[in-house]
Amino acid sequence: SLIRTFRFFHTRVNTIIEHLQHSRKMKLLYVAAAITLWNESVSSFSVSPLSKLNSVSNGIRQKLVCPSRTFDRGSLYMAADGVNGVDGDEKKKVIVLGGDGFCGWPTSLHLSDKGHDVVIVDNLSRRNIDIELGCDSLTPIQSPETRVQAWKEVSGKDIKFVNLDVAKDYDLLVQLIKEEEPDTIIHFAEQRAAPYSQKNSKTKRYTVDNNVSGSNNLCCAITDADLDIHIIHLGTMGVYGYGTSGGEIPEGYIDVTLPGGRDMNILHPAYPGSVYHTTKCLDALLWQFYQKNDQLRITDLHQGVVWGTNTPQTVKDERLVNRFDYDGDYGTVLNRFLLQGAMGVPLTVYGTGGQTRAFIHITDTAKCIEIAMLNPPQKGDRVKIFNQVAETRRI
Repeated sequence: SLIRTFRFFHTRVNTIIEHLQHSRKMKLLYVAAAITLWNESVSSFSVSPLSKLNSVSNGIRQKLVCPSRTFDRGSLYMAADGVNGVDGDEKKKVIVLGGDGFCGWPTSLHLSDKGHDVVIVDNLSRRNIDIELGCDSLTPIQSPETRVQAWKEVSGKDIKFVNLDVAKDYDLLVQLIKEEEPDTIIHFAEQRAAPYSQKNSKTKRYTVDNNVSGSNNLCCAITDADLDIHIIHLGTMGVYGYGTSGGEIPEGYIDVTLPGGRDMNILHPAYPGSVYHTTKCLDALLWQFYQKNDQLRITDLHQGVVWGTNTPQTVKDERLVNRFDYDGDYGTVLNRFLLQGAMGVPLTVYGTGGQTRAFIHITDTAKCIEIAMLNPPQKGDRVKIFNQVAETRRI
């Protein structure tokens, strides 16, 4: 369906651009938004030549939110479309670590929009990496201060922003947790790009130092604060490895028979394919330890490749727009393919192109996070693990 849409769209790019009264970058932004098939973004421009593309967009979007059941996705995705506003008993105080990022920002807005009390924590490292790499988000993202002020103006709801490095500012993290006393802490605060983690020894060391130290600091901080807080961590399907297992991927745990005929249910063996994926595997072991040793309540969401840019919340004001990465380090495969297809350049296919990958739209990521938040494990329960995906695709 996506390839057919590329072909349809490619013949209409010039016509669409002629009707746009924006700068060159905004024209390119609009091309990316249209080809990515987000009806919310497309309709906000009210450009008449796109009526037919919008109908195609709606059809494909329906397929993405109601896909065939490729493998067991657990309760999270299956209930995602049922999340509405919360009542007083369900309202949560939540700290979103990494709340300025690609997944963290739209999730923060979604939770605030649903009535939860949100505090964003971020050290803006992703913006600094843009400077390091000499590239930028295709969409013109605003400062965190401007973003939260814009959200206040359009929604009437407050989001607090705190500039803090989770991996380094331990005392400040403990102090913040004691002051805010959140019900839930959502952990996005990790270097998320596998290609970047493999560039050189500096990026490898940074990825390990930032990701593993941040996760360990979070667990220690909750313990030192002496509060009962639910941790939700955004993991990756890559912890299972990228080989061909020949069978259905389980959700976190796997049944095995040990020597002597002993049956056990254990954490799925780790098979990382990059330094980034290795840190996610190490995270999984930290969660297991702190759950057992300190009775922390933890949900680990092994997510597929995220695609998309805007959500129903980010389209309410241009200052709220989410970032769109299309470079070789941070551009997720589908977003990169969409832009390459729109601009008529060859797709950067890795390997044979025969790999099967799991995908999820950014809007559904935010919904699944809220469902996990509203359904926490009980104290003493083992770490909850879900595969958070919508569908699988291969070229």
